[in-house]
Amino acid sequence: MKLAILSREPKLYSTTRLVEAAQQRGHDVAVIDHMKCNLVLEKGAPGIVYLDNKLEKFDAIIPRIGASATFYGTAVVRQFEMMKVKTAVESQAIIRSRDKLRSMQILSRAGVGMPKTAFTNYSNEVSELIGLVGGAPVIIKLLEGTQGLGVVLAESEKAAQSVIEAFHNLKARIIVQEYIAESKGADLRAFVVNGEVVGAMKRQGKEGEFRSNLHRGGTGTLVKLSRAEKAAALLATKALGLGIAGVDMLQSKRGPLVLEVNSSPGLEGIEKATGLNIAGKIIEYTEALTQRKAKSKGGDNKKLTAEPLPDSQSDQPLR
Repeated sequence: MKLAILSREPKLYSTTRLVEAAQQRGHDVAVIDHMKCNLVLEKGAPGIVYLDNKLEKFDAIIPRIGASATFYGTAVVRQFEMMKVKTAVESQAIIRSRDKLRSMQILSRAGVGMPKTAFTNYSNEVSELIGLVGGAPVIIKLLEGTQGLGVVLAESEKAAQSVIEAFHNLKARIIVQEYIAESKGADLRAFVVNGEVVGAMKRQGKEGEFRSNLHRGGTGTLVKLSRAEKAAALLATKALGLGIAGVDMLQSKRGPLVLEVNSSPGLEGIEKATGLNIAGKIIEYTEALTQRKAKSKGGDNKKLTAEPLPDSQSDQPLR
């Protein structure tokens, strides 16, 4: 298999592990900076030029698209799709997952448990907005925030009003969520590949920190998910049409509550916490995608269980 990993940082842990796993399985692998790709559009012959070379004959790609590069990164993934190259994560699935509001609307419709969430068009009725999620304390999140940045815990209604009004004055889009006290600064990260939970860890925020992100100093430890937690992770991943995902959940009195579904989850934390070869699972899944492509030419149209849904179906009720 000729494989391309779309990554801006070839020395990052996740990128190097994917390269190692692919090479161990005998594949020809290249790391391509998607932000340096030029897209060529013409009738019947879409192309990509990278460092003055036309990219051709790739069997599959594994996108590692950072949040700041979503627009152009997904355009590059879409170009590969137009060139009939298989992708481990489809462009439209990345776009769905990156839009916090849209993704939560999709998850809500699919019946995924989540913290009560409210969104408004810069309404002046701030007290009413806070009341919609059960009152203070509340979590306030920027729609574009990542890795715990742009997330504020407002412990009183007065504090929440001040933060919300400040964001509104800056014309920053936010969501307001109920605070799940029983989670005690911890969450669960379930790593899903091809419709299967291949690893899970519990992330605990450092003392005095309500955010559990490893980038904020949190720690990750191996955990065994309950049946309900596994089901929530798989339902959330399927609803967004992701072949690979990191699903972040809170443990609550009413069961698992999904916070976010990450379409480019990091490998370092999960592999070190679990001791599992998650990179190898991703390569195996990508192999299966290319094998399906080969079989389809021979008339076998059987789909993989975790094949992303076409975007035209993303707003249709799940059955």
